[in-house]
Amino acid sequence: MRKTSQRDTLETVAYETAAPHVARITLNRPDKRNAQNTQLLYELNDAFDRACADDEVKVIILGAAGPHFSSGHDLAEDDRVGNMRQWQTVGTWCGFGCAGAEAQMAREKELYIGLSERWRNIPKPTIAAVQGVCIAGGLLLCWPCDLIIAADNAEFSDPTARMGLAGVEYMAHAWELGPRKAKEFLFTSGWIDAHEAWRLGMVNKVVPRDGLADATRAMASNIALKPSFALKLAKEAVNAAQDAGGRVNGMNTAFALHQLCHSHNQQRFGSLIDPSFSFAGAKR
Repeated sequence: MRKTSQRDTLETVAYETAAPHVARITLNRPDKRNAQNTQLLYELNDAFDRACADDEVKVIILGAAGPHFSSGHDLAEDDRVGNMRQWQTVGTWCGFGCAGAEAQMAREKELYIGLSERWRNIPKPTIAAVQGVCIAGGLLLCWPCDLIIAADNAEFSDPTARMGLAGVEYMAHAWELGPRKAKEFLFTSGWIDAHEAWRLGMVNKVVPRDGLADATRAMASNIALKPSFALKLAKEAVNAAQDAGGRVNGMNTAFALHQLCHSHNQQRFGSLIDPSFSFAGAKR
């Protein structure tokens, strides 16, 4: 287990007290649309660990600096598997130093499903504040949160089918959107705006962009009035009900299929994704 960072500002993530008993974690790569490199994901995990370890913190807000929440994985990151060697891993999966599919699968199991699942199950309520675009890997950051408050300019997309993949690694689509809308979302690689996301039950509230921080803080402060133990067990009860319906098995199967897509693309094209993919022609 990595040690919890005590710095208020890391290189890619900021940490602050937003209100009494409320911690705010902010993704801080606005010049990259908060794209997730290895460093950001582990620093984000450090920040969640810090908030969980602080008994004064009852509620955690996850926000993002700049106009956009997250453009997803940083596809420009060099030596994506090799970069794991800079970090002490959080999970128990081996294979980071190996070659081929084993290394890639181990890396993604840690970063893109392992950490997200870990954040979903932390023992304190979490609220994501989402503005601008939230693309593919960005869903791995907001979906693990217990509540989502979206600015009225927020838009969500998973264009991974265009990359030759069966969906992002943390494939909670069917539970977030319902099965038919999840299929449309994946098949078309289209966009869902904030109001449609609210109608589908994926977000709790839509607010004006300039009121996002205040609305999120108000919700967090309301929740923080309740006893911590009651909040912890209420969260655990709802998560357990969802998991009893097959969520974990379904997501593990989807993750394995995602890895099969990577191997197929590697054998066919020599790259993890279909090289014909580009953001050209996308709505954003």
